[in-house]
Amino acid sequence: MAMQLKVSSIACSGCADTITKAIKNLESEADVQVDVEQKLVTVETKASEESIKQVITDAGHTVDNG
Repeated sequence: MAMQLKVSSIACSGCADTITKAIKNLESEADVQVDVEQKLVTVETKASEESIKQVITDAGHTVDNG
């Protein structure tokens, strides 16, 4: 399942790396793309949207609702 999440706390490529690693720890097969300028995280995963949001939050970032 593909999902696109707005993560307003993304500031740099380091943030993108942190988020990517966190999601890959949850599901190593996930395809993660982070657009730093647009503050968007696109994930192709078998995991639920809630679990992906939780992993991003646990990594210290803020997932916007909506």
